[in-house]
Amino acid sequence: MTLSSFLASLIIPLNLCVALLVMSVLLFMLRWRKLAALTACTGLLWALFWSLPASSLWAGGRLEQMFPYRSPDQVPTAQAIVVLGGSTANGRHNWFEPYDADRARARVDTAADLYKAHRAPRIIVSGAALEGSVSEAQIMANALRQQGVPDHAIELEARSLTTYENALYTAQELKRLNIDSIILVTSALHMPRSMGVFRSQGLQPIAAPSQHQIVVPDNSRFAFWLPNIRALDASRTIIKEYAGIVVYWIRGWL
Repeated sequence: MTLSSFLASLIIPLNLCVALLVMSVLLFMLRWRKLAALTACTGLLWALFWSLPASSLWAGGRLEQMFPYRSPDQVPTAQAIVVLGGSTANGRHNWFEPYDADRARARVDTAADLYKAHRAPRIIVSGAALEGSVSEAQIMANALRQQGVPDHAIELEARSLTTYENALYTAQELKRLNIDSIILVTSALHMPRSMGVFRSQGLQPIAAPSQHQIVVPDNSRFAFWLPNIRALDASRTIIKEYAGIVVYWIRGWL
């Protein structure tokens, strides 16, 4: 487990809430009752904060809005499209709505749209195998072929397990292929960290995030301040991104 993943797991709302409640029981048994009450309240408030859609819209929305979505024909041309692995099985249209396979849009779909819009003649898919023996790069390559992208236009980088390694190994591949300009594709939430780490490798990518997912749904009954299980689920990914940004900054990768 990477440091950023460990920190994210540690402060995930439900994990931290349970840990603080257990700690408060121990403190109460030691007769430190005021500290026990403060600890319990902190855990409950942390979980409550992240269960509110307004919190996800504020915290996650800030990251997504740093690099706005653009339609393929509005993205400048480059020599290659680089699409990063991660959540390749997800891509829900909106985090506050039930998953709808017909409306889901994965990162690889964004890359295929850019290729078909003639933004670049080549696509580099980046990502190692997180489970099993098939890499994310291979999974994405298969998906691109199903969407009509020819084999000769697809390059695989199948060693990277983290965003930092995505940038490191892709930079090596770009040097081998004599490619200087790229369009970077990942989720809107992941784009700020990705752009930072690719720039640290001496690259100047063009950001082309997938469509934003942390947006107010078109539902008149949507409540900003009513606790929502989907908002609580979304907090895991949002917290992971903020933890990743902090760790990458400390390590000099941004």
